[in-house]
Amino acid sequence: MLATLRKVKELEKYRLRAVDGDIGAIEDFYFDDDAWTARYFVVNVGGWLGGRKVLISPVTITAVNEQDQVLELAHTKEQIEKSPPIEADKPISRQYEEQFYRYYKWSFYWELMKPLALDKLPADLAVSLEESERGASCLRSAREVAGYRIGAIDDEMGHVEDFIVEDQSWAVRYMEIDTRNWLPGKKVLIAPAWIAKVNWVQRSVQVSLPRAAIESAPAYDASKLISREYEVELFKHYGHPGYWS
Repeated sequence: MLATLRKVKELEKYRLRAVDGDIGAIEDFYFDDDAWTARYFVVNVGGWLGGRKVLISPVTITAVNEQDQVLELAHTKEQIEKSPPIEADKPISRQYEEQFYRYYKWSFYWELMKPLALDKLPADLAVSLEESERGASCLRSAREVAGYRIGAIDDEMGHVEDFIVEDQSWAVRYMEIDTRNWLPGKKVLIAPAWIAKVNWVQRSVQVSLPRAAIESAPAYDASKLISREYEVELFKHYGHPGYWS
């Protein structure tokens, strides 16, 4: 089955269904700022567990039912009920992740990253692997990053509106940028590979693209699914190789 690129805000409209019943809805997602990959969805399980929030790994999503707007999971409701609780409004620590992964008997995703040389990781984008091994988490909340200011090489261009993820690898393929104060009526997509620097403290993102190139980029229609043909046109416009090649 071919992967589909999906807006996170659209996924938040879907219900999540365990193998034995519905469990709630997505409120947020955490992405890894080393690999720009979605690691967890934050799910509000509503009345079932008294409004408790739990984490669900996207790798356990077995199907995306577009007709009924349901994300089907490999978990049972009992597994989710007994999963390690998260503390509301607190960052997810590496210690919590270890507990979470041990509960589900999975391999740690950060262990798979160790063979990567530190000098091969994007400068200024990631918390280093050395920090991760000391217990620091490199996870970012999509809700927290939404609203970050975006700057081109030679001018500001708007703010982060949403994220586009691929529903098989769960990689973050694009940030959707709201440019209403600069390019009224036009939406812009920015791939992580085009980012020069993220300042997490000042809530800003600098991209390595000039304003003129962004203004003349192929128009993005947020009401439609992103096709490979559109992506080819977009990457060709910016002179970058596609992530799929």
